Amino acid sequence: MRVIRNAELADGRTRDVRIADDGRIDAVGEDLDGETLVDADGMLLLPGMVDVHVHFRQPGDAHKETWSSGSRSAAAGGVTTVVDQPNTDPPTTTGEAFDAKEDLARNALVDYGINGGVTEEWDPDSLFERPLFALGEVFLADSTGDMGIDTELFETALERAADADVPVTVHAEDADLFDEGARERDDADAWSAYRTAEAEQIAVEDAVAVADGTGAQVHVAHTSTPEGVDAAKDGGATCEVTPHHLFLSRDDLDALGTFGRMNPPLRSEERRAALVERLVDGTIDVVATDHAPHTREEKQASIWDAPSGVPGVETALPLLLAAARDDDTALTFERVRDVTAANPADIFGLPQKGRIEEGRDADLVLVDPDETEPIRGERLHSKCSWTPFEGFEGVFPKTTLVRGNRVYDRLGGAESFLPTAGQNVRR
Repeated sequence: MRVIRNAELADGRTRDVRIADDGRIDAVGEDLDGETLVDADGMLLLPGMVDVHVHFRQPGDAHKETWSSGSRSAAAGGVTTVVDQPNTDPPTTTGEAFDAKEDLARNALVDYGINGGVTEEWDPDSLFERPLFALGEVFLADSTGDMGIDTELFETALERAADADVPVTVHAEDADLFDEGARERDDADAWSAYRTAEAEQIAVEDAVAVADGTGAQVHVAHTSTPEGVDAAKDGGATCEVTPHHLFLSRDDLDALGTFGRMNPPLRSEERRAALVERLVDGTIDVVATDHAPHTREEKQASIWDAPSGVPGVETALPLLLAAARDDDTALTFERVRDVTAANPADIFGLPQKGRIEEGRDADLVLVDPDETEPIRGERLHSKCSWTPFEGFEGVFPKTTLVRGNRVYDRLGGAESFLPTAGQNVRR
């Protein structure tokens, strides 16, 4: 057995963590017997991030990202499990499409889940025969592609998901509440003006109202407003926020230009600050990245023609850790641990993930909280090689383990990835 020694856990305790040969945590304690894997010497040891919202672009758009490149980026950012969304080409709406995507996902360095999509042409019978992670990102009223559905189909999907005991992740924006007058503008802020905050709030309220009585477990994706978060919580749903909605606002759009276009869009500085308050006080359940890479050339278009989405799987945990070490914030390492690992594991039924406890998978991330680095797109491992967080400070992993296998390491100075095979967490 191998032991990580003298690691500081998120709650401040210093402990050894012993890893069994099967990749699970054998014990957490003091002065544990075993071969020393790492002497952490007071460095911070966290459970690997469970990122329940990524778009790794395969099949269909491998020029933007692949399971190989995306999972390398994840491992370098301390993410040990990713969940891919269904709006690929073809969309993951049938059992055949699921199988084709899983064949590609076996190239991942980290563990993974695959969501099934809902469209007018979906095949729920064949989908529910597969080891789905969840349904969704289910688009309501508006879509990025051809994934949008009406209320009747949404209710059917909720009922089928409840019968199969599968959660439903919802993208909630009501296109009827978009501001068509904003289309007369061509500045960088026009996209945020167009996709209004009210459109999110009302769509969340409608989604939880439709879900009421179906027995379905609803999780609202990438809530970008405090009103959306509160509507989800009031309706009995869980919710996630993204790093870009926590760290960026409409005030940043002059600098970002079309590289700051995403769905939902960036909000006001006041709403951003209110999201951070809800992150700190425990209202927000999960931080997930909505990692959605596009090439530089694709983003260098007009605000109405550029694709929506930004990369984030490699920078989410480093950004949160840098914020938690800052005395000017109330964010703690324990809270970062909960929203990135423990809570998503609990919400989505992953008893083997999310905590540093005996019997759990040894999905572990070791960082030096005293060492920050500027985020540079050219140093990241996503195929798109840019980031909306250029110049921000991050606390990056020194080593990342998935089920006890070291998949990323730079403890000796030189960066290396160690080949391993990710597994479907539902199998």
